[in-house]
Amino acid sequence: MISFSSQERFSFVSERKGVIKMESYLTVKELPRSERPYEKAEEYGVESLSDAELLAVIIRTGSRQQRSIDLAHRILNHKAEYPGLLGLFYTTREELMKITGIGKVKAIQLLAVAELSKRLSRRRRKERVSFQSPKAISQYYMERLRHEKREKMILILLDGKNKAIKEIIISEGTVNASLASTREIFIEALKYEAVYIVLLHNHPSGDPTPSGQDIRITKLIREAGELVGISLLDHVIIGDCCYVSFREQDLL
Repeated sequence: MISFSSQERFSFVSERKGVIKMESYLTVKELPRSERPYEKAEEYGVESLSDAELLAVIIRTGSRQQRSIDLAHRILNHKAEYPGLLGLFYTTREELMKITGIGKVKAIQLLAVAELSKRLSRRRRKERVSFQSPKAISQYYMERLRHEKREKMILILLDGKNKAIKEIIISEGTVNASLASTREIFIEALKYEAVYIVLLHNHPSGDPTPSGQDIRITKLIREAGELVGISLLDHVIIGDCCYVSFREQDLL
C-alpha cells in the first residue's frame, strides 16, 4: 500500500503502457503563512502582494489540478501581446473562459476588477484635467478610445469655469449627421445648463485626420451653439497615440 504525506496532494496522469505519473504540490493552506496571499495581506498590507497574489485573492479558489496562485499566473500570461495585468484591459469574457479553471463567474469578476481600475484611473485624472487644453483632453481619453473598433462620439458638458458637468456618448458607429444629432447635443446641453461643450471622437484606423464629414458636422454644431449661447470649445479626434484638435488647427 502506498501512503502519502498529509502535506502533499497528488494528481495522476495516465501515460502509455499503463504507467501512472504522480505530481505533487502543496495546497494554498499548506504553504508557509508568509506565502499565503490572504495572510500576507493581513500581516503586511495588500501593497505587499504581487500581481499574481492580488489576483489569487480576487478569484479565491483554484481547482483540484491547480492552486489559485497558479491560476493567477496563467491569467497574467494568457495574452502574449499584453503580458501581466495589462492583458485584462484587452481581453473578453470568452477569452478568459478558455483558461482552464476560469468559468463565467470568475471571468466576470476579473473583468469587473479591470473596469473598476479604469474608472478609478479616469476619476483621478479627471480631477486634474483641464478641458481647455486639447492635449490634456486627448491624454485623458487616449487609452479608453484608441483601441475601440468602432467610432464613438462623446459630448463633454462644461460649466462657466470649464469644469466637467457630465460626459455623454451621443453616437456609436460611423460619425455622420444622423448619428451626431445637433438637436440631441443641445437638448442635453440645455438640460444640464452647460455653458460650453467639447466634442470628442475616435478614428479606429488610428489616423486622427478630420474627414470632410467631421468638418461639416463640427461647423454645424458650432453654428447651432452660437444661436443658443452654448460655445463649442473644441472637437478632438483621437487616433493611435495621437490626436487632432480642431481649435489647434484653426478649424473652428
